[in-house]
Amino acid sequence: MSTTTTLHVDGLGAVPLTYTRYGDGTHKPVLLLHGGGGPGTVNPWGEKIAAELPAEVVAPVHPGFDFTERPEVVDSIAAVARVEAALLDELNLTGVTVVGNSIGGWVAIELALLASPRVTRLILVDSVGIEVDGHPIPDFFEMSPADLAAATFADPATHGIDFSTLPEPVRRRMASNRASLDLYAGRTMADPGLKARLDGITVPTLVVWGEADGMGDLDYGRALAATIPDARFQVIEHAGHLPQVEQPAALTALVAGALTD
Repeated sequence: MSTTTTLHVDGLGAVPLTYTRYGDGTHKPVLLLHGGGGPGTVNPWGEKIAAELPAEVVAPVHPGFDFTERPEVVDSIAAVARVEAALLDELNLTGVTVVGNSIGGWVAIELALLASPRVTRLILVDSVGIEVDGHPIPDFFEMSPADLAAATFADPATHGIDFSTLPEPVRRRMASNRASLDLYAGRTMADPGLKARLDGITVPTLVVWGEADGMGDLDYGRALAATIPDARFQVIEHAGHLPQVEQPAALTALVAGALTD
């Protein structure tokens, strides 16, 4: 069951935030940050890892996604990171592993750069956010459904979505999420100045990449890992931009290993 709380964020004021918590509160905490597809792209896997690892998983909804409220001042990835940092304070979580997929990885990076003592580890799963010469993120908003599926999944025939069959409420939610994604990440899915700041990340970092990711290719992922001090890079076979959907067991094993490091 989801919970909505009002956080008081320095410089942003009162920000309502909705989150779901999986686990009984007795295990290592994981902050699970979704990408542009919304919380539905990570929450089923979050529930699974809470039971299997075990872990205490907190999965927030970035303001504006899934029709949640977004104050006007929350208008950037950096602002979202400040909201998520306030959530960790509100819940009094320590020793937190932050797992972020796609723009959720970008949020995780900005969260780590805030140097919150509550964050002890990053796992970036097919994260966007930096510019890599010769390896731009394609314009998600100009892609046809077929091209988007091919860029997102190693097996688009199995995991792609037939938009014509979706109920109207689902299509409206997806359109709203796309608008939130555009607001936060823009068409390039990158901050030109972010790469130069990555040397400020001081927590152990694992960069995980689906070998068939067509949004950010393997060289993009390698460049991200190479820029973060002492980051490790791990490829998941037979997965694209959403390994938690296509290869959940493989991704769970990597998270389990990181939690025991």
